[in-house]
Amino acid sequence: MADLNSMTLKELKDLQAQVAKAIASFEDRKKLETLAKLRELARADGFQLEELTALTTTRKRAPSAVTYANPANKSDTWSGRGRKPRWFIEAMAAGKKREDLLV
Repeated sequence: MADLNSMTLKELKDLQAQVAKAIASFEDRKKLETLAKLRELARADGFQLEELTALTTTRKRAPSAVTYANPANKSDTWSGRGRKPRWFIEAMAAGKKREDLLV
């Protein structure tokens, strides 16, 4: 092991780069080994790994339809889902009804 206190800044930075490469290489090798083990386990049970991992894909949702529009600016819209926009809250506070803001 080298004496770090006797190394120059350039030598320390070179060593740091070598260590970062070694860590990345190690992680890549471990990932490939683990992937090979998982493929073998899946194959032993009669599956392809890709079949099993495809089961966990997230479902994409279509954008919600516009339900409400800002009376002052019709391009400001809200689907009625999630957090209420400021213009909607202000309109409610001003005495408007939800029905008044429907598109």
